[in-house]
Amino acid sequence: MNRSLLLLVFILPLMVTAQETLTLDACFDMVSKNYPLAPQTGFLEKQVQLDIEALQKGKLPQLDINAQGTYQSDVTSLPLQLPNVIIEPPNKDQYRATLDVNQLIYNGGLIEATSKVNEATTRVNQQQVAVDLYGLKNRVTSMYLSVLLLQENLELMHTKEEQLKARIEEVKAGVKYGTLLASSQQALEAELLKIRQQATELSYNKTAVLKRLSLLIGKELSPDVNLQTPEVFLGYPESERPELRLFDLQKAQVDFSSELLSKSNLPKINAFAQGGYGNPGLNMLDNSFNSFYMTGLKLNWNVFDWKKTRTEKQSLEINKDLIDTQKATFELNNHMELVHLQSEIGKIETLMVTDHEIIALREEILSTAASQLHNGVITSAAYVTEFTNLYEAKSQLNLHETQLLLNKIQYQIAKGTYSNNQF
Repeated sequence: MNRSLLLLVFILPLMVTAQETLTLDACFDMVSKNYPLAPQTGFLEKQVQLDIEALQKGKLPQLDINAQGTYQSDVTSLPLQLPNVIIEPPNKDQYRATLDVNQLIYNGGLIEATSKVNEATTRVNQQQVAVDLYGLKNRVTSMYLSVLLLQENLELMHTKEEQLKARIEEVKAGVKYGTLLASSQQALEAELLKIRQQATELSYNKTAVLKRLSLLIGKELSPDVNLQTPEVFLGYPESERPELRLFDLQKAQVDFSSELLSKSNLPKINAFAQGGYGNPGLNMLDNSFNSFYMTGLKLNWNVFDWKKTRTEKQSLEINKDLIDTQKATFELNNHMELVHLQSEIGKIETLMVTDHEIIALREEILSTAASQLHNGVITSAAYVTEFTNLYEAKSQLNLHETQLLLNKIQYQIAKGTYSNNQF
C-alpha cells in the first residue's frame, strides 16, 4: 500500500503536466511553417539563383558545331576562257563542317541588369507570399479565440453544475424531512440534466473548431488541449504591414526594369572564330576538301529605335503611379478598419463595466433566492430562473472578454504590430 502511494506521488505531477497547452503565438508560428503556401518562399529563392546562374553563363564562350551537305542546281562559273588555263566550276554537291566560337566582350551590362530584374521580381513574389500568410493571422485568431471562449464556457458550466449539485443535496434533505415537496428536487435535477446537455454541446463544438484549427496550423491537437489567453498591449506607433513593403518592392522592380531598357540599346561587341573542313573551302574554285578558319569582331548597335525605349519607360512610370494609388487605397482602408476596431474596443470595455455590476446584483439575488428556497418560500422554478440569470450574465461577460481580446488582436494585426514576427 505504501509503495502504491509513493508511486502515485511521482506519477501525479507527470499526469498534470502532460496536458497539452497551446498559445496563439505558437499557432502563428506553425501556420507560417506548415501552411501549403509557406514553402514557396524557398522555392522562389532557389529559382532565382538558378536563373541568375543561367544568365551568367552568357559570359562564357559559346561553342556550336554545324555540318551540312547540299546539292544545288547551278554553280558560279566564269564566262571567260583563258589560253592554256582550265578553270573548273565548283561542284554542285558541297559539304561543310564547322566549329563556331563566340565570346561576349561587351553588352552594356545587360546580363547584370537582367539579373537585378529577376531578383526584384523574386522579392516581390516572396513578399506576396508573406502578405498571403499574414492574412491567415485573422483566421487563426478567430478560431483560437472561438476555442478559448468554448473552453471558458465549459469551465463555467462545470462550476454551474457543481453549485447546482450542492443545492440539490440541500433540497434532498428538505424533501426527506417533509419541509419541501419532491417536485422541488425534480425541477433542480431536470435543470442539472440541461446543464450537462449544454456542456456536451459545447464540448462537441470545441472539438469541431479544434479540428479546423489543426488543419490550418498543420498540427493535430487533442480535444483536451488547454489554450492560453493571449496578452495584448496596444500603443505601437508605426505600422509594419507587409503590404507596405510589397508596394515598395514593386516600385523597385519597375526601376530595375527601366534600367534594363536603357541597357538594351547600348552597343554589343562579340569576338568570333570559325574553323572548318569542307568541299569547297574558302577558295570556291578549289574542288577538294580543305580545312579553313576565320576570326574577327562583331559590333551590334541599334542607334535608332523610333523612341520605342522611351515609350516603354513612360509605360513603366505609369506602373509606379498605379502602385502609388494601390498603396493609398490600402492605407485608407486600413485606417478605416483601425478606427472601427478602436470604436469596438471602447464599446466592449464599457459593456464589461456593466457586466460586472449585473453579476454582483445577480449574485445577491441568487443568494436571497437560495435562502428562500431552503425555507420553502419560493419554488424550485423561481430559484432556477435566478440561477440561470446569474450564469447567463457570467457567460455574457466571458463573451465580451473574448470579443475585447479579439478586437485588440485584430487591431494589432491590422496595424502590423503584433508581437509575433513569423509573418
